[in-house]
Amino acid sequence: MKSRENLVRLKQFQANEKRRQLAQLDMMIGEFERMANDLEVQIAAEEKKAGITDINHFAYPTFAKAARQRRDNLKNSQGDLADQRTTAVSLLREAEAELSKAQLLESRDGKIRETDGHHSRSAMIG
Repeated sequence: MKSRENLVRLKQFQANEKRRQLAQLDMMIGEFERMANDLEVQIAAEEKKAGITDINHFAYPTFAKAARQRRDNLKNSQGDLADQRTTAVSLLREAEAELSKAQLLESRDGKIRETDGHHSRSAMIG
């Protein structure tokens, strides 16, 4: 059954695509975390240099204020990506379940064809 083989290939492709999307989300989350940590270091250095840590102080460094905003934006984006990751994990599980079903059907069809072929040979001989 060629259609079963095509179905299995399609399901494999879909599952692989979900895995790729999940890996990409993980990579982006990690990159945002790294960037936020770098900004934290820069904020601390700027505050130390200015001697002011109170963000409401009139002389608080403009760079530190901008870096804080950027860091907060990255953290928000990271949270959004984490939500997307949760959805991607469930979609991957569904795709893998569909792939397993398709493989099981193909396997079952293969066994049926093998037993049909075996019976027809013995009928010819006997």
